[in-house]
Amino acid sequence: MVTRLVLILGDQLSHEGAALRAADPARDVIVMAEVMAEATYVRHHPQKIVLFLSAMRHFAAELRAKGYQVAYSTLDDPDNSHSIVGEVLRRAEEFGAQDVLTMRPGDWRLIAELDALPLKLTQLSDDRFFCSEAAFAAWAEGRKQLRMEWFYREMRRKTGLLMEGDQPAGGQWNFDRDNRKAAKPDLFRPRPPRFAPDAVTQEVLRVVDARFGDHFGQITPFVWATTRDEALAALAHFITHSLPSFGDEQDAMLQADPTLSHSLLSPYLNIGLLTPAEVCARAEAEWRSGRAPLNAVEGFIRQILGWREFVRGIHALEGPDYTSRNVLGATRSLPPLYWGAKTDMACLSHAVGQTRDLAYAHHIQRLMVTGNFALLAGIDPAQVHDWYLSVYIDALEWVEAPNTIGMSQFADGGVVGSKPYAASGAYIDRMSDYCGDCRYRVKEKTGPQACPFNLLYWDFLIRHRDRFEGNPRMAQMYRTWDKMDADRRATTLTEAAGFLARLDQGERV
Repeated sequence: MVTRLVLILGDQLSHEGAALRAADPARDVIVMAEVMAEATYVRHHPQKIVLFLSAMRHFAAELRAKGYQVAYSTLDDPDNSHSIVGEVLRRAEEFGAQDVLTMRPGDWRLIAELDALPLKLTQLSDDRFFCSEAAFAAWAEGRKQLRMEWFYREMRRKTGLLMEGDQPAGGQWNFDRDNRKAAKPDLFRPRPPRFAPDAVTQEVLRVVDARFGDHFGQITPFVWATTRDEALAALAHFITHSLPSFGDEQDAMLQADPTLSHSLLSPYLNIGLLTPAEVCARAEAEWRSGRAPLNAVEGFIRQILGWREFVRGIHALEGPDYTSRNVLGATRSLPPLYWGAKTDMACLSHAVGQTRDLAYAHHIQRLMVTGNFALLAGIDPAQVHDWYLSVYIDALEWVEAPNTIGMSQFADGGVVGSKPYAASGAYIDRMSDYCGDCRYRVKEKTGPQACPFNLLYWDFLIRHRDRFEGNPRMAQMYRTWDKMDADRRATTLTEAAGFLARLDQGERV
């Protein structure tokens, strides 16, 4: 006799999740579903769809091996309603169940759809995180500004990670200043492991290629982990081979090396194959054993314990209208170059090309190349949000929206960051090798070969002078502008307007 359905979503593939811990294998039915609605509410990169579907199929097999009854809807099931709610209702009728148990989704769209179910729904808090949504709300209450650094310090104290008594290891809370180095090509730099598709993944590749082959992105080679065992192998490889140099290289960009010393573990964390607690514990152990330097380990742990937890809290706190915010009034349409159209800007061409081929780009490529250009050009943040959510294999709404709407596009007016991440071409040149063979010249400020980032940077600042001139972190740049020769200022703004006009007209830029 079935007592209830236990809904497991595609990003909840953890055997230790709250819903599974509460499930009774003898009486409950696990419901899992591959549905078109989840693959197409934005046009997800084919490799992202493959990761989800293959990981789900492997997880369902593991549950069956543990004795659970699993009602699994494949994408090509002729009875599939192709929505999560539709599949829950179908299974409720099939098994005569009125109760549904699940973990709360990380997507406001799905939360609303499940809330409308005509069944008794119990949503448990997703306890795979260090900080619950309620605990974050309690921390945020009464604060005039929510800043990750202060939250991060609180999480360090709470967890004891990288602490020596009540003091931070090494006498300081972060080592950012040690982690902003340019990288050099290195043929011997370890590469992340590549996982050969097994029979399950090969079948998923066939299905996805047939149904979503017209989505942006190459489907092969597909080399991502799709099981917990493979994800653990990826973690072990990173910890042993790449963590020691992670800090030095975390902000660097190289044309011939898309991964450098990055972990590529975020997809596995975000769908549940790894837990943040075990990843941070492994990294801390490397420092305590002397096998990895503190600047590398602290920088890595800060991305998970600090930033990842912080943006999840922001997403929950700010509510479902967060993705529609646009305080800077940016209305330009996302240009075709984001979908692979030719551009003479080497940095954008490389970052978008890498995204197309791998469904991956690291945080500086996203923030300071594709995100920076969108910010400076005044592109509609909702369209930018949809693009990031579509193209990156680790992009889920709860983590992607605050990173895009808040950190990258400043569309939330400063909820996430105290200033916009706007930069000229000099930053990209300092942290990458993109500029050397670019058609544009990064050191030229005006003229036909001037780097567009140089023109657009000043255009952005002047467009929003009333908002940002009083920001202590930006006032110096306005003083620099005011000291420029009047002719140079006029030329800069005229050439920026010309560039944006060509962008709007669909010309190659």
